[in-house]
Amino acid sequence: MSAVKPPPPSDGWSRSAARPEGDDHSTASVRLEDALERTKLQQALRRVERNGGAPGIDGMTTTELRAWLKENWPTLARALLDGSYQPSPVRRVEIPKPDGGVRLLGIPTVLDRFLQQALLQVLSPVFEREFSPHSYGFRPKRSAHQAVRAARGHIQDGYAWVVDLDIARFFDRVNHDALMGRVAKRVSDKRILVLLRRYLEAGVLVEGVKVRTEEGTPQGGPLSPLLANILLDDLDHELERRGHRFVRYADDCNVYVRSRRAGERVMAGVKEFLGKRLKLQVNEEKSAVDRATKRGFLGFGFLGTSTVRIRLDPASLRRVKAAIRKHTARSRSIAMAVRISELNRYVLGWLAYFALAETPSKYAELDEWLRRRLRQCRWKEWKRGSTRNRNLLKLGLPARAAWAGYSRKGPWRMAGSPTLQTTLDRRYWRDQGLCSLADRYAAIWHA
Repeated sequence: MSAVKPPPPSDGWSRSAARPEGDDHSTASVRLEDALERTKLQQALRRVERNGGAPGIDGMTTTELRAWLKENWPTLARALLDGSYQPSPVRRVEIPKPDGGVRLLGIPTVLDRFLQQALLQVLSPVFEREFSPHSYGFRPKRSAHQAVRAARGHIQDGYAWVVDLDIARFFDRVNHDALMGRVAKRVSDKRILVLLRRYLEAGVLVEGVKVRTEEGTPQGGPLSPLLANILLDDLDHELERRGHRFVRYADDCNVYVRSRRAGERVMAGVKEFLGKRLKLQVNEEKSAVDRATKRGFLGFGFLGTSTVRIRLDPASLRRVKAAIRKHTARSRSIAMAVRISELNRYVLGWLAYFALAETPSKYAELDEWLRRRLRQCRWKEWKRGSTRNRNLLKLGLPARAAWAGYSRKGPWRMAGSPTLQTTLDRRYWRDQGLCSLADRYAAIWHA
């Protein structure tokens, strides 16, 4: 499916087309009272309860929030309206990245998540009207799948080179003044602006010590995605004015051009714009100008030229295999039924996102590899040669072939042997309750 086509592109960044600082958009009439209206608060509470998540520094859980609010809401409401409310510091959590390193998440208290959600509900419509149609991340009725399809449309139309931009530590380096200046252009209620600033500057609790945050917006709070889109909206409109084809999802931005030379000009221009205008830097190691079919985007890649297909990015396959290895580790002494139940939950959740890829053979290959992983687990469960021999006989092998139970080969080698491929085959694992990725993929595509 082709994306919405912008005007014919000018691949250079030589002409000046900076967005004026003082644009003519008037501020919105949204007030703090709008966010604290009863039905809006009930909606925010249900959303926070549904999302769940870990508690913040005060230890309060989402299941405890409703009762706390019933008892304390009048005092809390007064503090919010008179401007005396002070958000709590966020709890720092380190999440390992698939490519190494860690991502720093800041987990607000459940109460602050509730208040941020209430603010989000009234602020999001104010800014949604201005956001670019080429921005897909964390927006109503928009998704990563739409972003991937839009990227495929640009490549299909002959824009076969991509300027793959990765902003270095975006959420850690957002300039508070630059961000709040953009919010203030749309929101006039100073109480909302003060509260947003306090959330940005609430600080992080590290080993019991509050660390002040001079820049950045913590990942983990409901407001963070909206604030990120507000800041990067300037980049979107700059790219639009210059006639470029692009797709942005949060801090991942791909610009599609017709040649490497054009891509290099765009890369230089974007770096300058981000540095001077938004006080951000491009991650040199992860950003590149390359053939669009050689770069991954949101877990997917692309195949072909005249007809472009969406494929699984190799990095996505490596990650799903790493997760499956953990679930099928022979050192995990759990019942096979439990192991299969855990696997089903994981792989079907994975497939719900990655079924967008138009490469059915990959799911069949992954199925076979997964069954081999389970065969080695079953082989180890049987332990002794006599037990293995007896179980192979029960599965219908003739006595001569069942002597394979006494083999000295390791579990992985045996898992790939004709003996186990014949007995512990696809039908066997289906009867054990294992879901087939290939079958579910086919069902999704033919639905």
